Amino acid sequence: MSRAAALKQSYTSGARRLASSSMSGLARTRVSPNALTAAGVGLCVAASALVLLESRNEIVFFWLAALVFVVGSVLDILDGALARRSGRGTPFGAFLDSTTDRISEGFMIGAVALVLSRDGNEVGLAFAIAAIAGSFLVSYTRARAEALGLRGDVGIGSRAERVVVITAGLVLAPWGALSWSIYLLAVTAWFTVGQRILSVRSQLRAR
Repeated sequence: MSRAAALKQSYTSGARRLASSSMSGLARTRVSPNALTAAGVGLCVAASALVLLESRNEIVFFWLAALVFVVGSVLDILDGALARRSGRGTPFGAFLDSTTDRISEGFMIGAVALVLSRDGNEVGLAFAIAAIAGSFLVSYTRARAEALGLRGDVGIGSRAERVVVITAGLVLAPWGALSWSIYLLAVTAWFTVGQRILSVRSQLRAR
């Protein structure tokens, strides 16, 4: 395992342990994992709507969108932890969680694409479209790999990293960083797709 992969596995495992321990109290309530999933995607969609209001006040609406997006994304992480902690996880819940992840990202990157478009940034718009396709393919390649009984979570551009890049872009958007975050998002997403394709080929050859 490479140093980067080991580092990623370390912080991912740590985050999962922290999320699981934080769900102890909530697991004893009637709040369901699907409720957290719905709340998370609802907040992410609301955050994308706030992005579209940036022309009124860039700092206020970009920063508010970043805050709401982070909260929604955290809830989307905690739904899985709640499912494991409470023992109320279901196959449909796992399917719903994966599907709503794509909705959240699609709405947010789509909103950013509209902002770049009305600013006349055609290059940024093209990269935003590439980022949407790439982020969807990152998840698709993992699902297909795991359906083959292989490891599919390799690569540098998983959902957690994409959330960080999008949030940083929103926070720094008033100073022109939004398009750069989209460039980074698109490049890392497609690079990760390539990593996963090569990983699947390697694992299949090893069989």
